[in-house]
Amino acid sequence: MNLRPLLDALDLQEDAARALADDLRAQIDDLQTRLREAEMHLEHLAITHKTVTGLADRLPAVAPELPEHPDYPRILAAFNHATGPLRAKDVCEALGHALLPKNVEGTHAKLKRLVKLGILTEADTGNFARKQ
Repeated sequence: MNLRPLLDALDLQEDAARALADDLRAQIDDLQTRLREAEMHLEHLAITHKTVTGLADRLPAVAPELPEHPDYPRILAAFNHATGPLRAKDVCEALGHALLPKNVEGTHAKLKRLVKLGILTEADTGNFARKQ
């Protein structure tokens, strides 16, 4: 019996299996390199996140933009000079507006808007103060 064709066929299969194994090792090496790079990038992102989070507490708060009306800066000035909470009526007086219901109600609406913007707080109903 002639074993040469069988041995040649085995050699071909062995060469093919060796080539496949070499190719897979190369792919594994490439994947390990990419994995190390991804893990390093992830580590850098975590460090950056930690650094930014630590610095965020030190950054000054950005003041919200006031609505476009000349009373708003004057209202804030009244609160800057106040020693305690103010009512809409007190703010009307500070602004020099007549104490008419329409003026008090309009001022009250402006104070409520400043509360929504996070500039003022409403300690209890109708009493407004500068947010600390």
